[in-house]
Amino acid sequence: MKSLALVFLGGGIGASLRHLLGGAVQALSRSATFPWGTFAVNVSGCFAIGLLAQLSETRGVPSGQARTFVFVGILGGYTTFSSFGNETLNLLRGGEALAAAANAGGQLALGLLAVALGRAAAQLLWR
Repeated sequence: MKSLALVFLGGGIGASLRHLLGGAVQALSRSATFPWGTFAVNVSGCFAIGLLAQLSETRGVPSGQARTFVFVGILGGYTTFSSFGNETLNLLRGGEALAAAANAGGQLALGLLAVALGRAAAQLLWR
């Protein structure tokens, strides 16, 4: 139960950070078409999880519940793209190039397909 509370609290922090940073970057970009805010959040989240994963592996920090709070809570609320990047890189580091390619390509292709299908379903159901 304590882990769930840590994830809940961290997720709120991460989502708030995503909203603030993404909105600020998008406003600064003055672009009405390219999603610079989301781009910045995803790249910065990947950097953060890479930095923290390396520190966790080599120095044991963060560990245990702090790791749950930061990785699953804060970074999960900030962007799950960071988990995707870290997991794909871990597959590559483990010599699983085919699995890494399947993960990256599959999530991109199926994610885009799922968005398109969700939109089509909404158009059919709520005309």
